Amino acid sequence: MFPDPLPLKTHCRECKVKSCAAAVLNAVELDKVNENSREAEFKKGDIIIHEGSLNSNIIYLKSGLVKEYVRTSSQKEQILQIVKKFSYLGLPSLFGDRVNHYSYAALEDIRVCYIDISIFNKLIRENGEFAYQILVSVSRDSLNNFHRFMSQSQKKTYGKVADALLYFSRIIYEDREFDIPFTRQELADLIGISRESATRVLLKLKDDGILSVDERHVQINDLDLLHQISRNG
Repeated sequence: MFPDPLPLKTHCRECKVKSCAAAVLNAVELDKVNENSREAEFKKGDIIIHEGSLNSNIIYLKSGLVKEYVRTSSQKEQILQIVKKFSYLGLPSLFGDRVNHYSYAALEDIRVCYIDISIFNKLIRENGEFAYQILVSVSRDSLNNFHRFMSQSQKKTYGKVADALLYFSRIIYEDREFDIPFTRQELADLIGISRESATRVLLKLKDDGILSVDERHVQINDLDLLHQISRNG
């Protein structure tokens, strides 16, 4: 079932924020997607997909940032990754058992496009270039997460915080200056440390001149030294 649509929806042919996969579709395929998709908006903090729900749509993130997370046995939140615009949500469930194994929540106001899963599957089976682009997307995310998790498992607190800051700078924002998109507790949940430890390390990096920090706003002043801290763990 689709959410309530927005009053005006850009036709898929005219969409200026197509994914790399959708960009290879022809006019007939785009018309079919348009007939079986709906746009919706979510506010910061809204849950888009609940862990354990059935997957009836693929969701394309047109703008904003989303966190992908799971609940542990103790109901603690474990953030797996940050998903940025021009990405699909729910792809792992498309190729699995159609049960969403992750939850997704908006880190800021976002706009999404719901695409019927049967149409999405049909395009994958019939359009090799579309399928290839989807595979590239899934593989890139899997490798990024694998290397980040492996790196975190072998590092101490300072290295983990440095890795997280480099993740925001290199992968999410592609800039040395950015706003951390969530609370200190969520930052701690992302890298597997306590909130107090995350705060302490950020203040130390600020005192050492490696960062400028104002609330959630961060500017990396010494990228080389931050990389060195990340390498040394």
